Amino acid sequence: MRITSYPIHHDERRVTHHLRHLLRALLAVLIVWALPLSFLPDARAYVNPASGLPRAGTVLRSFDTPEHNWLPGHRGVDLPLEIGAEVVSAGDGIVVFAGMVAGTPTISIDHADGVRTTYQPVHAHVSTGDPVVVKQAIGTLGHPTTAHPGLQWGARIGDDYINPVGLLPTPTIRLKPVRPAGVPAGRPPAGVGN
Repeated sequence: MRITSYPIHHDERRVTHHLRHLLRALLAVLIVWALPLSFLPDARAYVNPASGLPRAGTVLRSFDTPEHNWLPGHRGVDLPLEIGAEVVSAGDGIVVFAGMVAGTPTISIDHADGVRTTYQPVHAHVSTGDPVVVKQAIGTLGHPTTAHPGLQWGARIGDDYINPVGLLPTPTIRLKPVRPAGVPAGRPPAGVGN
């Protein structure tokens, strides 16, 4: 058996050369694009500011964004918390406001991923410019300034309000099999596990 080698023509070398450069450029673009994403906090970095847990728990009043910013709605959620209880930061960030808004004690925190969270009515233990970390006590819950009790927790990205519960990790839901009627607890139905 004779092995024959075929010479590579000049045009084929040029195509291979250009293809190699194209692949290098594509790889460089992917690295530059993906690198900043590696520094973004993932959703698990946020916690419920009323409990410090990575889940919503009970929501007293849910998010109800209006069609237009000037219309009434509820631009956050109300979470159960006793007056005087500590409120924690939902995530790492910088305090951008700690003071009164229309007679309501308010704290706003900017987070590295572009989210701003707001907490009302909360008497601040932090000041504007302070860095905070997730679960750090930022203040105590004050008396309600609306008809709704509890902690009012809001979030937005730019001018768009978002449901702050969406910042929390998605819960894992596990469904268990339904036991047929007439089968006592602790006993598998007939034909199961045999």
